[in-house]
Amino acid sequence: MSFLDVRGKLFVVFGLANKKSVACAIARTLVAEGAEVIHVVRSEERRTTARKLFPESKVFLCDVEEEANIIRVRDEIANELSGQKVAGLVHSIAFANYSEGMKPFHETLRQDFLQAVNISCFSFISISNHFKELLAEDASVITISISTTRMAAENYGYMAPIKAALDSSLCFLAKSFSAFSQVRFNAVAPGLLKTSASAGIPGYVDSYLFAEKAIPRKRALTTQETADTAAFLLSPRSSGINAQTIVVDGGMEVNYFDKEIIKGTVG
Repeated sequence: MSFLDVRGKLFVVFGLANKKSVACAIARTLVAEGAEVIHVVRSEERRTTARKLFPESKVFLCDVEEEANIIRVRDEIANELSGQKVAGLVHSIAFANYSEGMKPFHETLRQDFLQAVNISCFSFISISNHFKELLAEDASVITISISTTRMAAENYGYMAPIKAALDSSLCFLAKSFSAFSQVRFNAVAPGLLKTSASAGIPGYVDSYLFAEKAIPRKRALTTQETADTAAFLLSPRSSGINAQTIVVDGGMEVNYFDKEIIKGTVG
């Protein structure tokens, strides 16, 4: 038996987009440990990608912006389970509309903010609710957050407050589910990653390069490091961790006054 003890257990992963996705890395890690993974993706194009990357896995479609789609995919997956329980859920979904470029935070459009809350935060609550009957008694549910919601990164805009809402949702989900189960809710909060989704954020590359200098080891965080933490939280080995946001940033948050950064800034 491997340390994680997930062999033969079933996990549902929402959010794979391509081979660089955090969801993809988490699923690969689980499969390598002998787990079974079901993917839920947003589009036919992503379903094709998921089937190429995980030919042994079932893949379902769901655009979480409409709650009815979450209920439908829940029923479709339930019909495939034959009584098997889901050991864990992964919510790796976020969306922000940057089509008009970055605006000052105070100029955030209402419809953009509310759409991002719906897709990036409420979907986590909705998926948890509608999948609750499929979960094992001691299942683990995780989401992907960010390393800090208190840093006012101008090129991340209104998504940081939305991730803060996502983090806050953990304790309320953990509390409400405790009335009828031992299901745990946690978040993995990585620093800057090299993913296709992040590449769409204006100015992200410069921030990523800065992060490399700010991390004490002078080497960027990898998606696999994020996935390894996620796999641990999904496993029974993390049974004592609940309602927590686990920061995975390579120690960047303690190193903003690195002498090389200071020297490069003030000369």
